Amino acid sequence: MAHSGVHKDRGELRIHENLDELGTDLAEYIAELSEASVKERGVFTIAISGGSLIGLMGRLCEAPYNKTVDWAKWYIFWADERVVAKTHADSNYKLAKDGLLSKVPVLPSHVNSINDSVSAEEAADDYEFHVRQLVKTRTINVSDISDCPKFDLILLGMGPDGHVASLFPNHPVLDEKDEWVTFITDSPKSPPERITFTLPVINSASNVAVVVTGESKAEAVHLATDDVGPDCLSLPARLVRPIRGKLVWFLDKLAASKLDGSRFSE
Repeated sequence: MAHSGVHKDRGELRIHENLDELGTDLAEYIAELSEASVKERGVFTIAISGGSLIGLMGRLCEAPYNKTVDWAKWYIFWADERVVAKTHADSNYKLAKDGLLSKVPVLPSHVNSINDSVSAEEAADDYEFHVRQLVKTRTINVSDISDCPKFDLILLGMGPDGHVASLFPNHPVLDEKDEWVTFITDSPKSPPERITFTLPVINSASNVAVVVTGESKAEAVHLATDDVGPDCLSLPARLVRPIRGKLVWFLDKLAASKLDGSRFSE
């Protein structure tokens, strides 16, 4: 049985006994959002990241979801991407293709990957232009309080340092207010060149899920979600606060091991 709790503006926290339980809950969550979005708008726009997140989405490739999800209505984007060739081991696109997209009937034309043959700055500009075109046609919804895209779901992981997408602690891109997609060339984690959604885009989504597993991330989960001092307010994961959307944290027991447990119930 998962524990769950809601904590002010930090969203809903779902704590799972193990990775298998987490993967099952995550698949059901994504499938339900997909169904609701397709019913309402005729499409489902989802932005994903890399890392262990793709493996945890693997249940979607299995019954019943491989048949019941309306895969042809999915439009897939990347909340961040490494500026490497699509065939490179570090590519988030390759990770998603190998682990998920090649196993379900998504339409290749709906898979929106970056231009991997240009510089990081050009790749970011190109990706933002592409997203803007899809906002114009309302394939991607638009925020009702800004001109930002309103993705149906943005799925993020989190690093032990509290980074999400390619938004790292104390990096100037955390303050970016105007660009939808920006770039970095100095990632503290290899490879150094990346593009990333900015916080205004992440916080304009209808739904944001942060998926975190493992004891090495327990301290960052605590700092990102619990009532802590002002020193942690600039932790990137703590800056994920959907303005009119819903935030859900999917955690395993190890990642949740340093949380203030008083707010959870069976």
